[in-house]
Amino acid sequence: MTSQNRPDAVGSAGGWLDPGLDVVISERRHLINLAYRLLGSLAEAEDAVQETYTRWYAMSRREQEAIESPGAWLTTVASRICLNLLGSARVRRETYVGEWLPEPLPEPADGGTVSDPADRVTLDESVNLAFLVVLESMTPAERVSFVLHDVFRYSFAEVAEIVGRTPAACRQLASSARRRIRAAQPAAAPATRQAGIVRDFKRAWEAKDINALIGLLDPDAVAIGDGGGLAVTFLHPIEGGEQIAHAWIEIAHRRPGNMTYLERTVNGRPGVVAEQDGVIVTVFAFEVAGDRIKRIWVVRNPEKLRHWTTG
Repeated sequence: MTSQNRPDAVGSAGGWLDPGLDVVISERRHLINLAYRLLGSLAEAEDAVQETYTRWYAMSRREQEAIESPGAWLTTVASRICLNLLGSARVRRETYVGEWLPEPLPEPADGGTVSDPADRVTLDESVNLAFLVVLESMTPAERVSFVLHDVFRYSFAEVAEIVGRTPAACRQLASSARRRIRAAQPAAAPATRQAGIVRDFKRAWEAKDINALIGLLDPDAVAIGDGGGLAVTFLHPIEGGEQIAHAWIEIAHRRPGNMTYLERTVNGRPGVVAEQDGVIVTVFAFEVAGDRIKRIWVVRNPEKLRHWTTG
């Protein structure tokens, strides 16, 4: 697998940096970005990348030096690990308590530090929660083919090497995935408009103004909660704008006095978080189309909120 088409390929002027620590430094950001999009979980992405480097350092120096492009080798191995993990994840999620949602990510920390893996993920359109939710509906081979080709610009010949299919089959898989994306995602409102609607929703919620909430919600809106059995939330999706508005008013009445709602960016889009005693306990992500909210994703599983800190 080559790497010249990858958006964040890093190498020296004459080619790839020497095998060893330099490869770890130059490739880790790319691998975390790739694995998170493939798995929808930063924790699983970290594990996949760690396993990739474990396999690299398990080789002898001679074996490492025989690899023409260490970066391409790392990407191939990480992608195959993710492909295997996706197959087992589908089985694990059948026993997950309630709905399973991708792990939401906050804005990168100020100062450009990358000590936290969350800071390594580039927050573009291929990482918004609506996009990741659609990826969850795909087969592992569809997801890997689509992400590698459409997001990271690898050729179908390179994708075929990872997926174990022919380039033509990978092209069909990516095309099928593309149709799913188009069918499931309405045209997004401009970012400033999204932020205004989410802000209006937060204010109406805090004011317990049910009519305002209904006016901001699409009649066919859906709200999905993810507590993972570790935090209280609704186990089944709430369907319909009016039903969601009533549920949110009920939440407002039950809100503890030490809880506040704050506007935050969630996976690159406007969202809201609930903070209790200085700790973020819930993340709300929104899909806005036109002037209405079509989807609300509520993540309360504390294992998925470990990167949300108040600093």
